[in-house]
Amino acid sequence: MELQTAEVISKRCNRSVGYIGSVNKFKGLLKASHFGPTLIVTTISFAFAVHYWWEGPAIVIAFGVFTGQLVVGWSNDLIDYEDDQRHNRTNKPLVSGLITKEFLQKWLRFMVPFSFIANISGPLGLKGGLVYMLGIACGVAYNFYFKFSPLSPLPYAIAFAALPSSIVISKDMNPPTWMWLGGALFGMAAHFINVIKDMKEDHVSGINGLPQRLGTLGSTLAALSLASLGIYVLLRFQ
Repeated sequence: MELQTAEVISKRCNRSVGYIGSVNKFKGLLKASHFGPTLIVTTISFAFAVHYWWEGPAIVIAFGVFTGQLVVGWSNDLIDYEDDQRHNRTNKPLVSGLITKEFLQKWLRFMVPFSFIANISGPLGLKGGLVYMLGIACGVAYNFYFKFSPLSPLPYAIAFAALPSSIVISKDMNPPTWMWLGGALFGMAAHFINVIKDMKEDHVSGINGLPQRLGTLGSTLAALSLASLGIYVLLRFQ
């Protein structure tokens, strides 16, 4: 009787440990996706999709956008893993041990083709889906190459212009000037703002994108100028 009770307790403990481990892995995947910015981009895509489509297709479009953002976020954490370790960024799930590098690589290998198929086969269609995936490709290219280049704002410009434009293109319409140009300007402004908080660590790591070359003050001025131009474009062309 005591042996049976011990076995039952052991099984329940194993199930509890397995459940906690699964929850931690799920949390790790969300954190590695840079969930805050991912959620913002997904919400923006849903708002545009509701305007040009309606709620049903908008949910499908937003889901496709979400999967693309997972690809960008996960690839970023994988590429930055060693640098994050050097700077002891324990808020990163790979550094904290919440998930392993191999686990994240496995999910990324699944998500890349899944996201591509989800976007081109959904309401965005082939043309809109390819435009959005161009933006995702730019995000991944930034992680691998452009973050070290003076052309680092370029992927942000293309990606932020591609997101809303892909939805308009899916309706066989031409994206208005304010949309793609404003998106490009706000995207570049976001790039400069995003880098400022890690400026010192980036210099130590040899990451020399345009913001790092301009420094904190130069990047702040660049971000303000680009955001102001973006607002002007919205007011001028909308």
